[in-house]
Amino acid sequence: KLCFEITETSAVRDLARAQALITRMRGLGCRFALDDFGTGFCSFNYLRMLDVDYFKIDGSFVRELSTSPLSTAVVRSITDIAHVLQKATIAEHTEDEAVCVTLRALGVDYAQGFGVHRPEPIDSYFASGPTTT
Repeated sequence: KLCFEITETSAVRDLARAQALITRMRGLGCRFALDDFGTGFCSFNYLRMLDVDYFKIDGSFVRELSTSPLSTAVVRSITDIAHVLQKATIAEHTEDEAVCVTLRALGVDYAQGFGVHRPEPIDSYFASGPTTT
């Protein structure tokens, strides 16, 4: 039930150490997301050595989906590579339904941001019952 986020730049700094931590914690049932993916070293080679469960697509690409063909290509590429490696993707800064629709069309697995659900106290969230978003 617990998922840790590791930033791309910190993981690449010491791949062996990062993977050792992932292996130990995975033994306890934890999962891992590679955060800010696409903003760091932009080398896909190290991904084969880092056994994370999710690639979190940096919000700078997500925010520009409607105006930047390059951002769209980056999000699509990260998603395609993640799926080839049997990983899932999470898009940060998903601010509205239009972005959600675009992300679905690009094959992104999960979204995070106000377009999915606005922050609220945990008591309020559970009192309102399950959502279908």
